[in-house]
Amino acid sequence: MTVRPRDDHRGAAGGDGRPAEGNGPAEIPRRLCAVALELLPVTGASVSLHDDEMPVRLCATGAQAAYVTDIQATLGDGPCPSAVRSGRPVLASDLTQGQDVDRWPVFAEEATEAGVRAAYSLPLGDDAVCVGTLDLYRDTPGGLTATELRTARALAGAMTMAVMALSRDGEDGEDGGRGPERSGWLDGLAPDHDGIYQAIGMVMAQLGVGAHEAVARLRAHAFSHGRTAADVARDVVNHRLRFSPGG
Repeated sequence: MTVRPRDDHRGAAGGDGRPAEGNGPAEIPRRLCAVALELLPVTGASVSLHDDEMPVRLCATGAQAAYVTDIQATLGDGPCPSAVRSGRPVLASDLTQGQDVDRWPVFAEEATEAGVRAAYSLPLGDDAVCVGTLDLYRDTPGGLTATELRTARALAGAMTMAVMALSRDGEDGEDGGRGPERSGWLDGLAPDHDGIYQAIGMVMAQLGVGAHEAVARLRAHAFSHGRTAADVARDVVNHRLRFSPGG
């Protein structure tokens, strides 16, 4: 699987890597990502929100960070998913060789081809629940010093407060937070969230399978065709792609 990201951009950006505009609900997370680039030895940052089956990117500082974040969602592997599962920061200081390559061989290959040589993922939430991750990337191998890790943790704490504020705003909406089984507060915040979950539902109906299998099929198709899961989901929703039981 090899998909080249678009030109990288530094600074706050929206879901597609373009500079953010206005004061939308994701503006504070975008600004905090931009702060990370100023305070830490990183060249990219993003925030992913985790809701049931698949993480969805909320914002990124540029196309490179957006791409590497989406690759982790497509593979279901990398520092970001590992941080969600463990509830602890996951620091991959060298994606070109050694233990990080052994741990995530496919992700490491994709990341380095995109120009990322190290990645750090910090969970957002508390001891009881992880609502997402702050993901940091750099173009040279290297770890974070103790001071830099404290700064990254502080940014993750601020990001958690911002994301939870968005969650409360969503739960105060028209349906009072009830609605479908998946959490409705992500709707309208992460650009691809609705499309991904609509696509999962469509694949479930087309194949007669559960959500886990539908996600696995989306990811497998994306990987085999060198695309991201978000791209494949858009094709499903727009009826350009249909899954068949025998396909």
